[in-house]
Parts: sequence; C-alpha cells; structure tokens
Amino acid sequence: MGRLRKRLILSGGLIILIVTTGTFGYMFLEGWNFLDSLFMTVTTITTVGYREVHELSRTGQLFTIALIIGGVGSVLYVLSTGAELILEGELQEIFGRKRVEKKIKELKNHYVVCGYGRMGRIICRELKAKSLPYVVIEKSPERLLEYPEMLLVEGDATKDDVLKLVGIEKAKGLISVLPTDAENLYVVLSARGLNPGLMIVARAGEEGSEQKLLRAGANRVVSPYHIGGLRIAHTVLKPAVVDFIEFATKSGNIDLQMEEITIQENSQLVGLTLDECGIGRELGIIIVAIKQATGDMKFNPTFRSSIKENDTLIALGEISKLKKLEDMATTRKE
Repeated sequence: MGRLRKRLILSGGLIILIVTTGTFGYMFLEGWNFLDSLFMTVTTITTVGYREVHELSRTGQLFTIALIIGGVGSVLYVLSTGAELILEGELQEIFGRKRVEKKIKELKNHYVVCGYGRMGRIICRELKAKSLPYVVIEKSPERLLEYPEMLLVEGDATKDDVLKLVGIEKAKGLISVLPTDAENLYVVLSARGLNPGLMIVARAGEEGSEQKLLRAGANRVVSPYHIGGLRIAHTVLKPAVVDFIEFATKSGNIDLQMEEITIQENSQLVGLTLDECGIGRELGIIIVAIKQATGDMKFNPTFRSSIKENDTLIALGEISKLKKLEDMATTRKE
C-alpha cells in the first residue's frame, strides 16, 4: 500500500513536470502565449493531436518529439499505477471501511472496548469467542490497516463525539483499558454522562485510582498489577487451585467451563429448588454460588436453595450442559 502511494505521488509529479516543461518550452522556443503553449502541451502528451496552434519551427518540432516521448511514457506509468491500485484492493479497502462504518451504526446492546493494546486484544478475543457484538476505539491508525474487517474506529475515546460515533447510547457495556489512569477516568466520566445505565469496567494502573474511577461512574475497576501479583503468589502457594481455575475459565475449553446464567422473569426455574430443577442430578452441573438481585452472594448453596427471578447462577459444568441450563433459565413457564 505504501509502495503504491509513492508511485502515485511520483507519477503525479512527473505529469506536473512534463506539463510545466512543455508549456514554458513552447513559450521560450516559439514565443507563444501561455494558453497556446499549455493547449499544445496537453494535446501532445495525451496524443490527441487536435491541431497545431501555430506553425512549428525546426527547434519546436524537435522539442515536440521529446515532449511526446516523455509525456506518453508518464501517462502510461500513471495508468499502470492506477490499474495496480484497483487490482491490489485499495478501492476494496475503502469500500470495506464504509461497510464497517455502516455495521457500527446498526449496533445495539453491544460492547465498546477502548484501547486495542495487549489487554484489549485479549478482551476482544473473549468477546468474539462468546459471539458478543463489540466495537473498538483505537488512536493508532495502523490498527485500521492491520484489521480492515474489524469494527474498529480511529479516534480518542475520551471525546464525546467519538463515543457517540460507536453508539454509546445504545451500548450494553464499555471496557476502558487505555494506557493511563487519567485517560480511563475521562472515558468513564464521558460514557457515564452519555449513558447512565451503561455497565462500565475500567483498568487501574496506580494505587488509589480504583476509588477515583468508581466515583467517576465505573461499575467495576480492575488492577492488572494487583491481580497479576496475586496470581503469581497463588501459583506458588496453591498451584492446584490455580490450575483448576485456569482450566475452568479458559475460553474454548470443551470439558469444563464456569459461566454465570441469569434467571429471566417467568422462567420455568423460578420458585423451584436446586434439587427440583435437577441441575446437578440430570445435567451434572455444580452451582458454585447464587447471586441475588439485591447483590447478595450465596456461596455453596444447598439442594434446598430456591431460585428466584433475576438470580444469577454461577455454574460449573460442560459447555453443552450449560447451554441447556441457559435455555431453561430463559424459557417461560407454560
């Protein structure tokens, strides 16, 4: 792509040089005015040959021959560059970005990821694995070239107009993993003002930033260094526990997965106990905890624990069985 652009600039420069040389050449050698000289130059290099403005002297004829050779060669070079531009997909890339912009406008209940660095890539990979719609805001324009089909917008996520461009008013959640805490703070403030009901998760780098981000409107704040330090310590102290957690939460693991499943209103599970649902007996799923609508968390519930509307089940089991439980949680009572 860069090579083609250099060739386009070079060919454009050649055309300007040929036209300028031809125009001033006729003015100097033949004594013609500017318009006649320009007309003669253009008709010569384009091989139109409409007519000669005036009779040419011997010197003018030799100059015209040289102008034809240089001009026609330059025009052919421009045409070949233009053909290569089309064949190598430059125009397809432009139209591809137009299609991406159209898809972004059609999004709703999607996630906005601010920053496509190392953390942003992992987050997007997990969202993609769950088939969840998302759009990325990234400052670096080269990201647009690396991932032409990704829903990725070049811009500053701290700006309200950029957030509106990705449909923040219709979004379900926002994840801000920009390099500095100040940038993440601005994103949280802007996003909360544009969408009061938005679920916002922000990254905190320095100690003390968590509370500021929470006060700014973030629902959750994650400190990678704190989590990383704990994970390293637990790997040394409790290696088997860490192995199990990584195994159960690893994306794409078909043997075992941990999921959260929300019980919808009028679900067939509402009012039943875990024993009556047959979740453990028939599906082989372990309910690790039940998060109630009030926010209270009930760990290790017994078989007599009842299920209520808007409860969230923290379940551990095979993906296929978890899918069946999710269907039960959304299927209404007959």
